[in-house]
Amino acid sequence: MCGIVGAVSTRNIVPILVQGLQRLEYRGYDSCGVAVHGASLDGSPVSGLRRARSTSRVAELMNQVQADALQGGTGIAHTRWATHGAPAVHNAHPHFSHGPGADAQERPGRVALVHNGIIENYEELRAALQARGYVFTSQTDTEVIAHLVDSLYDGDLFDAVKAAVKQLHGAYAIAVFHKDEPHRVVGARAGSPLILGVGSGHGENFLASDAMALAGVTDQIVYLEEGDVVDLQLGRYWIVDKAQRPVQRPVKTVHAHSGAAELGPYRHYMQKEIFEQPRAIADTLEGVQGIVPELFGDGAYRVFKAIDKVLILACGTSYYSGCAAKYWLEAIAKIPTQVEVASEYRYRESVPDPKTLVVTITQSGETADTLAALRHAQSLGMAHTLTICNVATSAMVRECSLAYITRAGVEIGVASTKAFTTQLAGLFLLTLSLAQVRGYLDDAAEAAHLKAMRHLPVALSAVLALEPQVISWAEDFAKMENALFLGRGLHYPIALEGALKLKEISYIHAEAYPAGELKHGPLALVTSAMPVVTVAPNDALLEKLKSNMQEVRARGGVLYVLADADTRIESSEGVHVIRMPEHYGPLSPLLHVVPLQLLAYHTACARGTDVDKPRNLAKSVTVE
Repeated sequence: MCGIVGAVSTRNIVPILVQGLQRLEYRGYDSCGVAVHGASLDGSPVSGLRRARSTSRVAELMNQVQADALQGGTGIAHTRWATHGAPAVHNAHPHFSHGPGADAQERPGRVALVHNGIIENYEELRAALQARGYVFTSQTDTEVIAHLVDSLYDGDLFDAVKAAVKQLHGAYAIAVFHKDEPHRVVGARAGSPLILGVGSGHGENFLASDAMALAGVTDQIVYLEEGDVVDLQLGRYWIVDKAQRPVQRPVKTVHAHSGAAELGPYRHYMQKEIFEQPRAIADTLEGVQGIVPELFGDGAYRVFKAIDKVLILACGTSYYSGCAAKYWLEAIAKIPTQVEVASEYRYRESVPDPKTLVVTITQSGETADTLAALRHAQSLGMAHTLTICNVATSAMVRECSLAYITRAGVEIGVASTKAFTTQLAGLFLLTLSLAQVRGYLDDAAEAAHLKAMRHLPVALSAVLALEPQVISWAEDFAKMENALFLGRGLHYPIALEGALKLKEISYIHAEAYPAGELKHGPLALVTSAMPVVTVAPNDALLEKLKSNMQEVRARGGVLYVLADADTRIESSEGVHVIRMPEHYGPLSPLLHVVPLQLLAYHTACARGTDVDKPRNLAKSVTVE
């Protein structure tokens, strides 16, 4: 979602700010901007603060910056995903406050501010500030913070921000500077991520919402904690906690490689990431020599022995990986498992159980809804927490007692692919570990499962070789506006994921159902204009699934079937079959999802949509 970069330095910081935004483009955005302090690098004054804003891509912002000769040693930059107010230049960050008065907009800006998150009491604050003469030029909640800081400023920006955040309700990460204090940027966070980057030269210090923004600039990172306010100056910084007491936060060396974001020979990042899945699975399983609870951290054995049920909390694609894991956990580990949409969980009355293992699943580790759901579960007394996450330094990993870090690498495309399959790999390891501790995994079964997992990269490569056949399907789908996806048992979540991928990037309306539910309503939708994708592994439900397929054909529906080699499902009129290379037992979902990813990708290409940055969506959802 929204991205922040800020810096103080004795050199021109604008190129670093804009490059930082480019590294955050994968998060999704619909406007961007940069602001610098109105003082030249030699200290001679220049009138007012300066900024450039755009509703186009960061590359266009760079052109604008160069045309305006924007430069300075202190600045902030932002990519915005619209919440309050439409995507428009006047709503883009950074926001200025010119002070109160009807003529305010004719005066030089006094405060420049960028913000991630949502301020829940912005209407109340806006009314109070308007009563004091402040003029608003945007529909955003962010402009409220800029005017609030200005109203509280009395010569010390750090004090003004500390006073302002006491009045804010909601989630925020902010970076702000003032025209009267060159080489000073103040940041604060509550509910949204913000990091401090410690520079090694030019007296530099940085703020960012993601360490990747600072790749190649500094690898010395301080992770600000909930409620922290930080004061950046040349060669030094201060942090106070939510009680506004001075604190020291550890400096960690974080290697955020920007090279992983190179597109290479692929047409889009999503295509690249689909084809990276064999490598991502191999990396995720690297070092797994046997099934031991310590794969998930120190003390995991004690936790696994103490729990008697599992609660999975996740959103979007991660939620579907949790739905698949429920089948594994109950069938293999024999442990009752509940899967909840994280954005709903904390808004209903639930029955907490301290013997529950709370498992969160998140690619970024900063998903606001999932973090809030975790904290809610902890507040109810459920202290046994574990996360499956792709970012070792994320808030989710820091707040859970146990973790398994997937190694998908940087995922740029908004529609998740390799993050999903590596999550499934981590969840299968969790299943086996719980089964072992609970006495349901003998040595022979462990060896068989590990052999199958180690073969996954080879099996995935064979599935990727089916791409030409999937492209022929995509040519049909590109002409459609609706689609149904069917699966049974363990493969129903894969049907859900396939439908999500198609709707996300091709904008075709797609829904998924358990195949047995067809006759309970969805069959009414089936016509020759409604393609029906069916996931057909050779499992115990295959014959039932074949009957469901006949229901579709009898109503004139056209089937597109992903069938295991030995299912005896053949292509015929109205039945298009892609034969999977091999049946893979419990791990079959990791293979069957790949053609569905390719189908969505090639259908979107045929329709000419923005594959990597689909409309209205963001990569990392850091607000509710």
